[in-house]
Amino acid sequence: MIKLSFEKKINAPAQKVWDALWSKDTYTIWTKYFSPGSSMQSDWKVNGRTYFTDASKKNGIVSTIIKMNKPTEIVFEHIGILKDGEEDVSSDEAKSFAGALESYHLAEDGITTLTGSVETAEEYEEMMRSGFEKGFEEVRKLAEA
Repeated sequence: MIKLSFEKKINAPAQKVWDALWSKDTYTIWTKYFSPGSSMQSDWKVNGRTYFTDASKKNGIVSTIIKMNKPTEIVFEHIGILKDGEEDVSSDEAKSFAGALESYHLAEDGITTLTGSVETAEEYEEMMRSGFEKGFEEVRKLAEA
């Protein structure tokens, strides 16, 4: 696993950036660079369940929130995969994701600095770089609108 970090300066309050990241209406806009039509379903509870899914909503990553301080911080731990609508946390494929962290931090000081980091397998590095760089630019546009 490798750890990647990304940063974007946004001329908007942290709450507006948070809303651009996690609102159902805007999440699909900025995450299209990872997977068009992707979505997220979450109970928004620490140690609960969050599903990052593709357009079919049947395949994706199973995660849990390990830390959350709205609107400045959220950390997800990936614990498995969703395959054909079934949660899998025990196969070799699922275990390859287990323990990987994905975090978002927002620091407000006149402008908001959005920092995201993700632990990923090397074969996904280019997709993650492109997704975060283009996606965070979309978040900036949404939050500054």
